[in-house]
Amino acid sequence: MLRRTALATSALLIGALLLTSCTGTDSSPGPTGDADPNATLTVRLSLEPSNLDIRRTSGASLEQALIDNVYQGLVTRDGDQDNAIVPALASAWTVSPDGLTYTFTLREGVTFHDGSALTADDVVTSLQTAKDDATIQNSADLANVASIASPDASTVVVTLAQPNIDFLFALTGRAGLIFKSGDTTDFQTAANGTGPFRVESWSTGQSLTLTRYDGYWGEAAGVSEVVLDYIPDQSAAANAAVSGDLDVALEIDPELRGQIEGTGAFAIESGLTTDKGTLAFNNAKAPLNDQRVREALRLAIDHDAFIETLGSGETLSGPIPPLDPGYEDLSGSISYDPDRARELLAEAGADDLDLTLTIPNVYPGTIATFLVSSFADVGVKLQVEQVDFTTWLQDVYTNKDYDLSFVRHVEARDFGNWANPSYYFGYDNPEVQSLYAESLATTDEQESSDLLAEAARIVSDDDAADWLFLSTPLTAVGTNVANFPKNSLNVRLPLAGVTVASE
Repeated sequence: MLRRTALATSALLIGALLLTSCTGTDSSPGPTGDADPNATLTVRLSLEPSNLDIRRTSGASLEQALIDNVYQGLVTRDGDQDNAIVPALASAWTVSPDGLTYTFTLREGVTFHDGSALTADDVVTSLQTAKDDATIQNSADLANVASIASPDASTVVVTLAQPNIDFLFALTGRAGLIFKSGDTTDFQTAANGTGPFRVESWSTGQSLTLTRYDGYWGEAAGVSEVVLDYIPDQSAAANAAVSGDLDVALEIDPELRGQIEGTGAFAIESGLTTDKGTLAFNNAKAPLNDQRVREALRLAIDHDAFIETLGSGETLSGPIPPLDPGYEDLSGSISYDPDRARELLAEAGADDLDLTLTIPNVYPGTIATFLVSSFADVGVKLQVEQVDFTTWLQDVYTNKDYDLSFVRHVEARDFGNWANPSYYFGYDNPEVQSLYAESLATTDEQESSDLLAEAARIVSDDDAADWLFLSTPLTAVGTNVANFPKNSLNVRLPLAGVTVASE
């Protein structure tokens, strides 16, 4: 393995906010040898977690590495099946007609990595702790829970105060993970889950090694060991692939694609994500509290040219991506029109406008450069303020002290941010808030999706932000690798079914 220095803390923190069909882009053949159950799978990732405590530490890199591999909840989501909710530690569940009572049947024979058996009390305690302890990530997802009980050793019943059609999806996140009651594991550096892999070792700034858990309740993992190799530098990652040090490399630089493909040892794939490259407008601050100004800025951006410059991604004209309920193609709602942008700015008395873009310094400089040029063409002078991510969290996310900002919001089903006027977007629309509340309260999935779509149209029509792109990162998958997942890999990386062919 190559040796290198980890990303600076600002880059590690980016996972906090990294806040349509699967398209294979290479027809290279799959593995020709037999799967080797004793193989090691080595995967390049770019963002390393700052510690392993998935309950109390933010960052998408923790979910990417640990959920479904090391830790599990009652249910999980299948990224390659449109994020469908599927069984995990619960073999089955029922929901009462009023949408208030969820009854889960626990699997038999589940053990933690320390060998102790999973009990209903572990489940009740884990969920109750997540609800009551605000320091646990996504604790608010369980705020609507009225009670958690276990009528017998194989059943857990969760009762809600009000219906929430997203409750099962919430259980696929951190608040729904199940831990051993009274566990004394040092979760900062170790783990004790129920998944197909256990944490073997963590070399900070280098790699995280997982090994097959032989006591796993389900089908045994297809490889004996997984090495998650943290290589933040794109050129170093490409060199590691070319040198044969990697089996898979996630989020490769499109400009280095040819170098990797040239080895003949990799197929380049691209899948769906919920990763929205969002140009935020401070809706609560003049002049961006004027819808005409916001619309003008959106009209000034040639999104097709932007994606071509970026080298990857797809256009996205609204706040809901294709994998989420409520998605609707809104591409016809706005288009590149710099002449109209100039007219709107003149109407708003803002035809000599100076704005500042605050952007974390971990993002490509091409993003800011493209926006500066686009806005200059319609008479808007854009100053760029590159900051580390800690500063961004303080200035933009917490203090809302900004004009424009850019981050990638990777979370699924995060439309609720647009229904929250205290969120850093500063967007306050009572109709959107009402539609979102209705979408959660109904027990009819189609009705909920329709309500979300209606709310998303309003957000887009209000030009509350601009969605520069939907990320479609490229993954280099070795021709010796089979069954590697395709979608939402920047937030979930389930590896139990992956196999590596013998030489």
